[in-house]
Amino acid sequence: MTRRIIAAAAAALAFSATAHAEKWDMPLAYSAINYHSENAARFADAVTAATGGELEIVTHPGGSLYKGDEIFRAVRTGQAPIGERLISALGNEDPIFEIDALPFLATSFEDAMKLYEASRPAIEKSLEEKDMMLLYAVPWPPQGLYATKAIGGAADMAGVKFRAYNAATSRLAELMGAVPTKIEAAELSQAFATGVAESMISSGATGYDQKMWEHVAYWYDVQAWLPKNMVIVNKASFDALDEATQGIVRGAAAMAEQAGWAKAQELADWYKEQLAANGMSVEPPSDTLRADFMKIGQTMAGEWAEKAGESGQAVIDAYKSM
Repeated sequence: MTRRIIAAAAAALAFSATAHAEKWDMPLAYSAINYHSENAARFADAVTAATGGELEIVTHPGGSLYKGDEIFRAVRTGQAPIGERLISALGNEDPIFEIDALPFLATSFEDAMKLYEASRPAIEKSLEEKDMMLLYAVPWPPQGLYATKAIGGAADMAGVKFRAYNAATSRLAELMGAVPTKIEAAELSQAFATGVAESMISSGATGYDQKMWEHVAYWYDVQAWLPKNMVIVNKASFDALDEATQGIVRGAAAMAEQAGWAKAQELADWYKEQLAANGMSVEPPSDTLRADFMKIGQTMAGEWAEKAGESGQAVIDAYKSM
């Protein structure tokens, strides 16, 4: 159905007298070999091909155009018409963006999709208030704990330099007694190589992309949450497109979302296998560590609920009713 929509829109565009060639630069925070970046590149190519080059989207992976923490503002201000950002990194913009980084709220792909469906209207509303639109979102595999030493419980994290990439991971570090340090994905290898970071919560995908086995010995499969990246577009830039082109962009976005979720599930176990194959100790968490994380998760969920208020609770209620 989505392909037919794109084809119809492309045909309409071919006969549109108002169409004119335009180029959109699309900044991405993650490396070109990461499946999020590859998925974004296919999305960009699909739009470019379906519009006959009338709208050319060019991806810029690895923070090469804007660093990860600069992308949201760049799209909001129109410096970049389109871009990709980790949703939970935007908690300072709106608490609703942190919902998929609440520990142990949604720990499987099935539950992550339910949480996405429950929270999408609120996310879209928040973006609209900031003159942006959501095109699609794709999850990361379940998050695990990377550490340079064996971790049997939260007490072992005391004083450890912990890579934080959003407010939630900073708070997680504090509750474990670790020391949060803000580090973007493109800076990970250097940070661990130089001792700036000694631990982090992240997926097997990040560990594989960054060859974390060169710096870290342990990965604990705590399955804390499944964060998502979202591709957003500047509302004025999108509204400036003719109707046929808008249809193509929406159709390609729907296809990218579907493909991205499927790829994340396909790769989840493969990434863990690669970490182990390269010498890392890949283990489930101890009962103590699991219990400690569950307790921390309850604390963080309570704190988030206070920030998010009734609208946030409405999303949680909708999710739990699915």
